[in-house]
Parts: sequence; C-alpha cells; structure tokens
Amino acid sequence: MSPQVTDNGVEPRKSAAPRHVHTLIIGSGFAGLGAAIRFAQDGRDDFLVLERGSEVGGTWRDNTYPGAACDVPSHLYSYSFALNPDWSRSFSRQGEIQAYIKKVADKYDVLDKHVFDCDVQSAHWNGKAAQWEVQTSQGKFTANFIVSAVGALCEPSLPDIKGITEFAGEIFHSAQWNHDADLTGKRVAVIGTGASAIQIIPAIAGQVAHMDVYQRTAPWLLPRFDRPYTEVEKFAFKHIPGFQRLSRAGIYWARETQVFGLAKAPIMMKPLELMARAKLMYEVRDSELREKVTPNFQIGCKRMLISNEYYPALGRDNVELVTDGIKEVRKDAIVTKDGTVREVDAIVVATGFHVTDSPTFQTIFGKDGRSLADVFEEGGQQGYKGSAINNFPNMFFLVGPNTGLGHTSMVFMIESQINYVADALDTADRQGLRTVEVRKDAQDAYNDELQEKLAKSVWNNGGCASWYLDKHGNNTTLWPGFTFEFRQQLRKFDIDKYDVSVAVDNKEKVAAK
Repeated sequence: MSPQVTDNGVEPRKSAAPRHVHTLIIGSGFAGLGAAIRFAQDGRDDFLVLERGSEVGGTWRDNTYPGAACDVPSHLYSYSFALNPDWSRSFSRQGEIQAYIKKVADKYDVLDKHVFDCDVQSAHWNGKAAQWEVQTSQGKFTANFIVSAVGALCEPSLPDIKGITEFAGEIFHSAQWNHDADLTGKRVAVIGTGASAIQIIPAIAGQVAHMDVYQRTAPWLLPRFDRPYTEVEKFAFKHIPGFQRLSRAGIYWARETQVFGLAKAPIMMKPLELMARAKLMYEVRDSELREKVTPNFQIGCKRMLISNEYYPALGRDNVELVTDGIKEVRKDAIVTKDGTVREVDAIVVATGFHVTDSPTFQTIFGKDGRSLADVFEEGGQQGYKGSAINNFPNMFFLVGPNTGLGHTSMVFMIESQINYVADALDTADRQGLRTVEVRKDAQDAYNDELQEKLAKSVWNNGGCASWYLDKHGNNTTLWPGFTFEFRQQLRKFDIDKYDVSVAVDNKEKVAAK
C-alpha cells in the first residue's frame, strides 16, 4: 500500500466518491469483490471498495507472466453464486480467470461502488469518533467499519542478494512481468522454483538462448490433469440443470480427502508421494538431475505443485539447474557460492510474496496506536477465525491469519468469511452497536486450539522450512482441518466473543456481553 502516481508522475485527482461511508472494503480481488456483491445483495448501499489497481481481479489481474494458470480445478475456483459454464478447460489460465472476475463484477453491478487507482497508504482508528480514518492516493476517507480484503499474494518478495540492484539488464518479479522486455535469444536467469517459476520456466525455455534456474529447495510435483472440455461437456454444463454443480461437488469432496494426510495423519500422504516419485522417475531420466530435483522433505510440508512440463523443461540442452546458493549479482552475471560466474542478460525473480510479513501490516493502526505489524511482532500473527483481530475495533479481515489452504479453493474460505462479516454487520445494525472488537481471551483460546491441531500436521512435521511459518515458528497461515468445518464455525456471528459498545445520548456505553 505504497504511495501511487500516474505514469507521468502526477498524483491522481481525488475521487468524486463520498468521503464517509458505513463500510470501506480494501481490495477487489475474489475476496473484496465477493464482499461488495454480498453487501449489495443485502441492501447495503453505504459502502465503497478502494482498489489500487485500475480494475478488479487482484492477483489474477497482476500476475500476467507466461504460463500463468490456476492449480485448482476451474469449476471449484469460482463463486458458488456465479458458476461459469463456459470454462474452456479443467484448469483455467490467468486470462480466463480475470475475464470471469470482470464479468461477475459487471453482472452484479458493483463497479460503481469502486474507487480504482486508489492506493491505501494508512488507516488509523479514531476512538473518540469511533471510526476509521483512511488516507489514500486519492485523499482521505472515513468509515464506521473496514473490511480488509488485501489478500496474501499481493506484495512481491524480493531476495536480499548482494549487488542485485546494480544489475544492468532486465530484472523483474514474476508478479510484475515486463511484457516490453523481449527475452528471445537472451541468457535468462530464473531465481526460484515455486508455483510461479514452474509455470514460467517451461513457457519461455524454448524462446531464450540459455536459462539458468536457481533452486534453493526442490518442490514436490504432481501430475496436472488438465485438458480442454469437450463440446458435449460444455453443453451439459450450460443446459443440464444441476450438472455443473454436481461436478463442482465431486471435485470439492475429492480434494477434501487430502486433509486426512495434510492435517490429521501425515503418513496418509504416502500415496501422493509415491505418485510424485513415479512422475520424477519417468520424466527425469538423467540421474544427476534427478538427484538435484528430489525433495528432502515430506510431501505436503511445502506447497505441492502440479505440472507436466517443468521436468521436461529442465532436461532441455539450453537449461541448467543451479543448486549452489547465490553469492552476489554483478552488472552482467550471477556468482554462486562456489565461485562460478554465469553471464546473464535478464533475471526473472520468482521468489514469492510477503505473507507473514506483509508491508500492509505497517500501515494499519489500532486503538492503542500500535500498527498491525507491531502487534504481530509482539504476539505473533494471530486472529480470531481469520476474520477479526484484537485491538482493531470495527475491522474485519478476509483471508486473514490461518485461513490458507494446501489442497483446495480459497474461494470457499472467502465465501465462508463473507457470510460471517455480513452477519456481524447485520448484528451491529440490529443492536445499534457503535464498536465491535474481538476479546483477547477469545482470540488466545482460539489460537491455542489452532496450534494444537497444527502440531499434528505435515506442515509442522514434514522437515521443511516454508512461508507457512512465521519467525516465531508458528503456522499462522493454514487452516488445520476440513473446509466445511471452517464454514460451520463462521455460519453465525458469535457476539459473545466480542466486546461491544452502544451509543446512548451521544455517549458511548459498553454493552453487556
């Protein structure tokens, strides 16, 4: 949420949108857009969506790198209230997902509630006025409530490598792909072998003269069961009542079976590991390369990736997998710790995102003046049901702490949270509540239970270091159970877990719990 200027260096003009609303939504990816649609359907008209981009879409608007696609099946990676019978294939690509999001925004007529190119720079709680004061690149807004829908994969993480800022060639993060940079015939380095990298590498390997792939940790890869839908299937999705919803349900329940191994009993991940090992043996015939790409941790500990093209790309004559750590970057080369100098014309940085240390945490200030970053620094990244955080009254979070998944669609979790937030706002209206803040003891008890469950998971016991864990060693990212359990927990707003106040004769009074 850094300051933003237009291409010519001029600050954007202030929006004509109202300066005070009941509810501000920050961000318009799947989460923020879903919240806006729900509020509109509930008859809530007094809200705005502040979006730093020029259109809806969030991560699917920003990540336009070659090969960008989803690793959740198309029919599950969509809103339950806006099924799309027109998906072209079983796993959708970036452009098709972005087109779907834009189509949904237009269909549900919420674009007029958006303020685009509006970068949120800070948000402060004003206790006396019982409202949030939000400073943006388009001026100041105030609101009774805020719904943060910033998302976890929005702030690119750049590696701290000596000399990287001195590199003279093209260099960009996978989430900020420079489409003006022609990589044809160039010597290209890709730093990272995560979810984005394994899509980028096969997509450009045939275009570049030479590619060095810098791997820190080898990922586990599973087959990508992707194919175009037949015309018969497309007809059935569109014209046979219930067929698409039944297909979606089948995908959902098949995915939920992975929870047994991921969160309950890691030994049950063995069948997936055997599948991954068979794939590795079949697709990587060179024994030296196979040894380099064989993971040294239990499958599921880090994000499981799917690709049918990554291993073959590594086997190309013009691709080299480098497993020695990077010592420094020079103006025209990368030097590894063993002293090898590899000349390079362009660098693609595919090192993921700030998840447990997002810069956005430094811009939100609660009732005691501490930022969200300060609160997380002192007590760890904790929330209540991923949707509320003590010390931040009248603020709800979508895709908050411990709502991430390792097996299925985040859209399911987002819709569960939207239900909870919508009921919270309805409750506040019915009871005339001025402030709503989750109690610290309720938040602590909730997180104690979460960490107890996570202690049994493959994420905590699989022998890897991942972005799932914060610097305290706690898994603050993932939900340790079935997604239907999460939905059940968030079915109704549990006001008994919150401190609330009502306004009586213009004086705030603490309501009975």
